[in-house]
Amino acid sequence: MNHLKHLLLTAAASSLLILNLSASAAESSADLVANALNHSARPGADMADDGRRMPLEVLAFAGIEAGMTVLELEAGTGYYTEILSRAVGPNGSVIMQNPPAFDGFFGEGVTQRLAGNRLPNVRLSKTNFDALDAADNSVDMVTWILGPHELWFAPAENVTLGDPAGSFAEIARVLKPGGVFLAVDHNAETSAGPEVGGTLHRIGDGIVSRMARAAGLSESRSSNLHVNADDPLNNSVFDPSIQGRTNKFVILYRK
Repeated sequence: MNHLKHLLLTAAASSLLILNLSASAAESSADLVANALNHSARPGADMADDGRRMPLEVLAFAGIEAGMTVLELEAGTGYYTEILSRAVGPNGSVIMQNPPAFDGFFGEGVTQRLAGNRLPNVRLSKTNFDALDAADNSVDMVTWILGPHELWFAPAENVTLGDPAGSFAEIARVLKPGGVFLAVDHNAETSAGPEVGGTLHRIGDGIVSRMARAAGLSESRSSNLHVNADDPLNNSVFDPSIQGRTNKFVILYRK
C-alpha cells in the first residue's frame, strides 16, 4: 500500500511539473512578444495597428521562442517582421519573404523597415511561394498571416505567385521535424472554392487544412481569437463594411 501511495504521489508531482513547465513556456512566449511590442524603436504607426491585429495573442498562441529561425511568408512592409525579429532575439533569425510581383505594392515601406541594419537578424528574400529561399529542414516556424489566399490571386496578366500544392510542399520542405506552420487568413464560406482567393481575398480554412495535410503537416491546434460572427464571409475583405474586422481562422500545423 505504501509503495502504491508513493507511485501515486510521484505521478501527481510529475503531472504538476509538466503543467508548470507548460505554463512557463506560454508565459515566456507572451513575455517575448510583449517586450517586442514595447520596444522603444518600434514605429508608432505599427503600435496603432495592434488592437486590430492582436500580435501578442497570435504569436503567443503560435509558441514563438527566443533563438528560433522564422520564415515569414508575405511579410509585406514588415509589421510582423519587426515583432518577430525582436521576439526571437540576437540568437534567432527571420527571413522576410515577399513575391517579386508585390514590389509595386509596398513603396518604400520595406526599405525603410530595414534601413541602417535596424533589424540585423532579418534577411529579405524575394521569391514566389513555391520556390522558398531556405534549406531543407532549416526553419523552426513558418508564418503566413493573411496570405494563403494569394495563391489564387494574379497580380498581373499571366503572373502567378506560385503553384498552390508546390507552395505547401515548400513549407513542409523547409520546416525542421517538429517545426510549426502558422496560418491566418480571412475566412470564406464553407461552400466557396479556392478561386475566391483571387476575387474576395478569402479562403476557407478547410482548403488550407487539406493542402497542409497533403504536404505532410498535421493540425496541432486552432484559435478563435479572430472570429467575427458578423462577417457575412461572401464579400471582399476590402469592403468598407467589414475591412479590418473580417472573420479569420488561426491554425497551427506541425511537421
